Amino acid sequence: MVTSEVEALFARTLLGGYEGEDASAAVNALRADGSREIFEHAAAWCQSDEPLKRARAAEILCQLRRARATNAAEERTDWKPEWMFRDESYLLITKMLPNEQDPLVLSSVISALGHLDNAGAIPLIVRYQDHLHKDIRFSVTCALGCFPNDPESVQGLLKLTTDADNYVRDWATFGLGVQGDADSPEIRDALLRCLDDANEDVREEAAIGLGKRQEPRLIPKLWAMLNKPELKVRVAEAAAALLGLDQDPPEWVAEDYKAAMKRKFQVSD
Repeated sequence: MVTSEVEALFARTLLGGYEGEDASAAVNALRADGSREIFEHAAAWCQSDEPLKRARAAEILCQLRRARATNAAEERTDWKPEWMFRDESYLLITKMLPNEQDPLVLSSVISALGHLDNAGAIPLIVRYQDHLHKDIRFSVTCALGCFPNDPESVQGLLKLTTDADNYVRDWATFGLGVQGDADSPEIRDALLRCLDDANEDVREEAAIGLGKRQEPRLIPKLWAMLNKPELKVRVAEAAAALLGLDQDPPEWVAEDYKAAMKRKFQVSD
């Protein structure tokens, strides 16, 4: 990518609002090149007086990867990205936190710390778990979900399963129960409580997490979910996990799962 293309893409990241499709496409294009020039341009934006530039800098730096070759060999399905400038990016992004006040930038920086996959960031992330701005707490939740088995991250996710915001609770439950493999009475009790959450997504993520852990106290709630008119994908996943199946049987309907649960757990209607 030549300099003029790089500069044009950076300019596009500032157009159309933070969630704009064209801006997001420009961010992804910059991430996918991973050149030293792109890194240095983003690094300079970390010090910008413009909040949007600082937010974009973190968003770009955290997922820079080597440009993918275009030959056929690189099109194989097991291809994995080769991340670029991760240590340097981590240092730049962590230096942004102490004096940053803008919610958009804080949210972007915290999300970036999750993507950079450096467990040293966990104590920095959890400091913001009680932030008044729900978008920042959501970023904290997603970032901690990148470290779902770390004890400090688990404690943060446990707390966030009780957050006032639906999206925060949903992703905290997903991170704790689905992404993570950590297990304890405290985790199981939290997931059981989430089975009664007002939000359906939270309830279903909790069911998967308890199914993964072979928790028998899930059975009555899961049975009720299977009795609903539509079999939800996550409910099927929870039932398959509880039954110890390798994956969701593709042709099974709710009655099949119920029959298997009757055989294994002596459940009755």
